[in-house]
This record gives sequence, structure tokens and C-alpha cells, in this order.
Amino acid sequence: MRFFRSLDPVHAMTFDLDDTLYDNHPVIRRLERDLRSWLIESFPRLGQFTEEHWRALKRQALQSNERCRNDVTFARETQLGYAFTRIGVIGDSQTQAIQDTMYQVTVLRNRVEIPEETHSTLKAIAAKLPLVAITNGNVDIERIGLQGYFAYTLKAGPDGDAKPSADMFLRATELLDIPGASILHVGDHLVSDVLGAKAAGFQAAWFNDTTNGIESQIKIKVMPDVEINRIEQLLHFI
Repeated sequence: MRFFRSLDPVHAMTFDLDDTLYDNHPVIRRLERDLRSWLIESFPRLGQFTEEHWRALKRQALQSNERCRNDVTFARETQLGYAFTRIGVIGDSQTQAIQDTMYQVTVLRNRVEIPEETHSTLKAIAAKLPLVAITNGNVDIERIGLQGYFAYTLKAGPDGDAKPSADMFLRATELLDIPGASILHVGDHLVSDVLGAKAAGFQAAWFNDTTNGIESQIKIKVMPDVEINRIEQLLHFI
């Protein structure tokens, strides 16, 4: 743990989810692999689509409107709409195809393994402080077994623009009735989490479980208040 500033007393914590409380990279790799297999089995004409085709459709969706850039679920639905249109699945058939596919996405997206140290740390902190989850993703904290620790869960799209926008941070201060200066936000991303939190007036803990220190980070625009390497180090602040 490295301190870059002195912290004010912490009266609440907010948490990023993906790649902070669990390793999300293998989850997404499996999701994309297994979803492609299901799509080809269910809609064989999609077998002609390469990875580059899917990436191009994703770019098209993200460029189509601002909502796609702030809501990953809506962005995927839009991407799927483009794909189904290209193979002639339109109208009510497309609506049903998207619904069926998104059900599969929900199942696959929430195959998350939570480390025991995450459970024990959150349990100990939640006994002392109110916690809020703030995520740009669409994981279901009830499905992955984290719902018992958080007073509120805020998701980009339904609850405001994606981090580093201040929307969800400010919403957390309203829900908790605690000023940002007394809240410690914990996240792995130097822009979405650290920059976003600091710009909203929060204190920021950068979760870095790699061997690369802050000095090597080219995306850094503002320093965190503290760097932690293990989630259990947050117990220092309660």
C-alpha cells in the first residue's frame, strides 16, 4: 500500500466491480466465445461473421448514439440488431432473437468467481460503513453473490453516464447523504475510477494487482490518494 496524500476520515466506500473485486477478463473471454457458439447454432447464417465483422458492428453501435457509449447492454442489443438485419432477421423475429440472445448474455455474463478475500473484506467493511457499487458494466451482483454487502448499486446507463462522468458518483453522495470528501472510491482504472472519483470530489484508492507501479502508467491524469495491491488492505480505513 502506498499513500500519495493524507486521507480524510472515511465514512463510506464506493466500489468498481469488474477487475476490482474479481478478475473479469476470463469472464468476458468465455462470454464472447460461448455466445458466438450459441448464435451460430441458433442462427447458422451468423457463421459467416468473423471476429472483425463483430468488432465492426460494435464500432457501428458505439458510433450510432450516445446511449450506446454509456450503456453496455443497450450497445450489445444495438450490435445484435445490426447483425440480425444483415442476415434478414427483421421485425418481430429480430425483437425475439435479440431477447433470446440477451438472455444467454445474462447467464454467461454472470459466471463470475468471487475470491474469498473479497467476501471477507466486504463483509468486514460493510459492518462498519455503507457501501455502494458503481459500475460501467452490467454484471448482476445478486447473481454473483455480492448483493448483501451493498446498500445501493449504480449502473452506467440506467443511473447516469459511464465513469469517469460524475453522474453516478454524485448520485452516490445523494443516496448516502455523505459528502464526496468523506467517501473513498475503490477501482482499478486510472481514468474511469481515479480521475472520475477525484473530479467528483471523492477520495480515490487505486487497486493495482500488477507488478507495474504508478510510474509506468501512461493513462494517469490525476494521482490517486492511495494505491492498494490487495483488497484486504482496505481494512486499514475502517
